[in-house]
Amino acid sequence: MQNENLTYSKIFRFWFPLASTWIMMSLEGPILAAIIARAPNEKVNLAAYGIALAFGLILESPIIMIMAAATALIKDKTSYKMLRNFTMILNLSVTLLFLILLLPQVFNYIAGTLIGLTDPVYSLTYNAIMFLLPWPGAIGYRRLYQGVLIVSEKTRYIAYSTVIRLISNVSTALLLFFLTPIKGAYIGTIALSTGVIFEAIAVRLMAHKSVKQLKQTSKEEKLTYSFIAKYYYPLALTPFIALSSQPIVTFFLGKSIKALESLAVMPVVYSLTFIFRSLGLSYQEAIIVLVSKYPKEFKKVKNFAIYLAITITSLLFIITWTPISNFYFKVLSGLTEELANFAKSPAMIMSIMPALTVLLTFQRSTLMLKKNTLPITIGTVIEVSGIIFVISTLINLKLFVGAICAAIAFVSGRLLANTYFYLVFLLIKKKFQKNSS
Repeated sequence: MQNENLTYSKIFRFWFPLASTWIMMSLEGPILAAIIARAPNEKVNLAAYGIALAFGLILESPIIMIMAAATALIKDKTSYKMLRNFTMILNLSVTLLFLILLLPQVFNYIAGTLIGLTDPVYSLTYNAIMFLLPWPGAIGYRRLYQGVLIVSEKTRYIAYSTVIRLISNVSTALLLFFLTPIKGAYIGTIALSTGVIFEAIAVRLMAHKSVKQLKQTSKEEKLTYSFIAKYYYPLALTPFIALSSQPIVTFFLGKSIKALESLAVMPVVYSLTFIFRSLGLSYQEAIIVLVSKYPKEFKKVKNFAIYLAITITSLLFIITWTPISNFYFKVLSGLTEELANFAKSPAMIMSIMPALTVLLTFQRSTLMLKKNTLPITIGTVIEVSGIIFVISTLINLKLFVGAICAAIAFVSGRLLANTYFYLVFLLIKKKFQKNSS
């Protein structure tokens, strides 16, 4: 691969399996939300599921970037074993944090005192979170071996494993929905955990030959646990800080105009936009590998990102700004007429997010290639701070319903992060020119 010229078709072939993986993962949310919406007490169960998922996302966040780290750092048997050990310790730590959250005193303080949840949403959320206990560890495990597959240029296997995840996820949810009286919020979180467990097993089996090849490879590059920790620490903080925005937004939604409706529709709106944003997120590992192997073809990798941003953003605009939105929210998502109409405005506002996400992915990947991960964390802090400031201000002013306040806040925070990274690259360029002269 290194000895060939890089073409747009090769970029597409390398990236598309990663993109299809993200698409299938992003479909989980709308499918599960649609099933929950058809169960009894849909408003309460959708709200509880959305809150439980927000907690699950923030607790899994420290291990999300393991795939990117594996793609960048795994070169031979030593680096593989060291990153594997590092990942296992991280998985154990995250699972322990999950158990701490489930302590009644801790959960009551966070969900009851801080967020202000009351029954029946409080009880539903607590039990739904319990079913997510295996989720973060399984995700960390499979992302390590997905990184191994990317390094081995076997991205198609990642897509195959995600098919297994989606099938097991949806089939579990449907079986529980039709054959048991279990509540909708529980169906959602049980299905999520089942899916990632099956996917983790599948990825490990598919990566067996790649691991065997790595164990037979030895390079002189030195890698230490202290370097891994220093490299990964900002990466771990980044999704942790970013995903913390969801429970924080949930906290403000609980105190907003039309709070229950906002809590019910935001998981549906967020899931819709995530389908298209995920295509941008999927390009991160492709950028890292392709630029590393084709350093002279940076412009082509950049141009592909531009084409990608225009395409996926246009598709989302077509859905949210046309009558297609009625079909999506009412027929596919199963929302009532009231909730479907309520969801349209925030979805329209968030339609620009796919383009901003592609830009953010490109900016972050470039910094990772430069082994400069600290600005990534700083940019995320800026984004989340912007989200908190905007949503708190709008809700206190009582200008809009909660869902619209949340949508405006998400877009504003992302724009602030993009602007920060743009300024960082200007500073890096200026320093380089100064050193060159």
